[in-house]
Amino acid sequence: VQLQASGGGLVQAGDSLRLSCAASGRIYSTNFMGWFRQAPGKEREFVAAIRRTDSNTYYTGSVKGRFTISRDNAENTVYLQMNSLKPEDTAVYYCAANRSPYNEYLAATNYDYWGQGTLVTVSS
Repeated sequence: VQLQASGGGLVQAGDSLRLSCAASGRIYSTNFMGWFRQAPGKEREFVAAIRRTDSNTYYTGSVKGRFTISRDNAENTVYLQMNSLKPEDTAVYYCAANRSPYNEYLAATNYDYWGQGTLVTVSS
C-alpha cells in the first residue's frame, strides 16, 4: 500500500484546511486509515482514524468538533477537514494505514504504511 498526503500550507488561526491522502495498492487489506501529526520537538501523536469497513471515526480530544475525517472509496482517498485551526495545530501531518483486524488505531505502532507527511503551519 502506498500513501500520498497533500494539502498542507500556511494559514491563520481560525482558518480551514483540507488534507488528502491518496491510497494505492492492496487497499482491501487495510483496516484503519489514520492521521497523525508531529510538532517540532514532540512525539508523533494520533489525530483521527476511520475504519474501512463501516467508516466509524475516532478523534483525539483536542480536535473533536473541529476536525472531520472522511473517505471516498471510489477515489481511494481519505480526507482530514480541519476547521477553526489553532497555532497548536502546527505540525507535519502524516496519513497511515494498518492491516490489523482488531480495533487498534491509537498508536503509531499500530500502523503498517505511512505517507510522506505534509506541513501545516497556523499563525496567530
